[in-house]
This record gives sequence, C-alpha cells and structure tokens, in this order.
Amino acid sequence: MNLFIIGDVHGCLHTFKELLKRWQPATDHLIQVGDLVDRGAHIPETVELARTLNQQYPDSTTFLMGNHEDALLHHFGPDGPYLGWLKWGGRSTTDQYKLRPKLLAQHLPWLAARPLFWQNDYVLVSHAGLADIPLDVALNPDSSDGILWRRGPLRCLPQLQVVGHTPMDDGDPVFDRESNTLYIDTGAVFGGNLTGVRLSPTGDVLDIILIPVFPRDLLEKPRFSYLTPR
Repeated sequence: MNLFIIGDVHGCLHTFKELLKRWQPATDHLIQVGDLVDRGAHIPETVELARTLNQQYPDSTTFLMGNHEDALLHHFGPDGPYLGWLKWGGRSTTDQYKLRPKLLAQHLPWLAARPLFWQNDYVLVSHAGLADIPLDVALNPDSSDGILWRRGPLRCLPQLQVVGHTPMDDGDPVFDRESNTLYIDTGAVFGGNLTGVRLSPTGDVLDIILIPVFPRDLLEKPRFSYLTPR
C-alpha cells in the first residue's frame, strides 16, 4: 500500500476531516505523526475520530505518540499532575475534557498504546525523528533529544525519515537532504496548514496536500508565530 502521512493536528478537527477526504483507504496506509491534542478547539472530538478510524481500519491506520500525548498521559497518570504541560498547551485539553469525562476515560488507554514509530525498509515515521546520537538515547521518549522531543539535525538513515513536531516557518513541508528527512508539521494550529503526504511504499513522493486551517478550529486568532517551546 501507499503511505498517507499526516502532520500535527492539535485539535483542528474540521481541517483534519477535510484532509482525510484525500485519504484512499483501499490503497493507502494512513499514518499520523502524533500531537492530536492540545491548543486547538476540538481536542476530544479529534482524538475520538482518530480512535474510531483506528478501530475501523486496524490494519491500515497508525496513529503515533507525540510529545503532547506523552505529556497528557503524564498529567493524568500516577505521577501527575504535570503543571508545566498546562502552560504549553495542556490547559486547552483539560478544559475541554472536563466537559467530556467519559471520552477521557476511553481515550487515555488508547493514547497510552500509541507506538513511537512506524517503519518499513524505505520509510521511518516518528514524531520528532531519530537524532545522530546513541540509539538508546534517540529512542528514549523521555530524553529532550529523543524521538518525541528532538529539535535540530537528525541522523541520516538509509530510510526516508518523515517527522512532525517542529513547525516549518512558511507553512510548507521541508525536505532536508543532509539527513534525508521530510518535515511535515506545517503549523495548522498556529494559522498555517495541515499537511498530508502520499508516498509510495519505497518512499517516493506521489502527492503533497496542504489544507489551510479552518478558523473554527482555532482557539485564538493566528499570530503566525511558529517559535513555540514544545
């Protein structure tokens, strides 16, 4: 199957639905790079849509763990609350789930089961990418340079890396030749675009779709500032 890979959604439900119209379930394996939650206006509904698709198409959908899901699980887990997370996106999530407590109870175990990456022989998809550091650190979800948090150069693999996490300044995906990495977080929740990229199973780019964010998906007026700490 081809790969249909979607960038960071952050509760932008209607934009996400519009992009999904371009997904072809019969021929595409859907992969989403994580960060379904935080900052946007429709977080529980976005997670529920992803969970429903995953249940409906268990063999052809993969929703990955993002650093924002990881922080949410920390907040609601035995070591919570995670007060720092509330300052960089979590408040929007907790406020919305207060109105949907039954959904939160259903979503927590599903989110906890999200994998850190998906790969075949030609493509590796993760939230933030594998850094050129010892592999145990690069794969450590708790490391600031790990697969959920890395900012900066990534290792060059034989596979094409496809990652989100770091919003691209102009709202367009960026290919870094030096590390053979395609960055597809195009800042939807900051007023940019939500990106979907269709790849062949061997990593050839077949299509790139940019959906400008729907204003009703945003909690705040866009500032077009992509310089976010998390």
